[in-house]
Amino acid sequence: MPTISMFYGILVAMYVLDTDKHHHPHVHVRYNEFKAVFKIPDGQLLEGGLPTRQMKLIQAWIELRQEDLMANWYLASTGQTPFKIEPLR
Repeated sequence: MPTISMFYGILVAMYVLDTDKHHHPHVHVRYNEFKAVFKIPDGQLLEGGLPTRQMKLIQAWIELRQEDLMANWYLASTGQTPFKIEPLR
């Protein structure tokens, strides 16, 4: 699972060909012992959870990076490696 961005201790990854379980474009997020899956482009939580502050940060990042995330999803869904996306600053 390639990490596509990292900021404030949050790791964001996108699995290649990961459409079986969630059926929507999404990213996998890890923060310490927490794991979550967020739908793109709207940032809806699909699975897991994060502390409130990190939840707000990742949802803001998803909103800001919608176009890049959807482009990455296309790459990942066709078996290609997604590119790195600018972190939240």
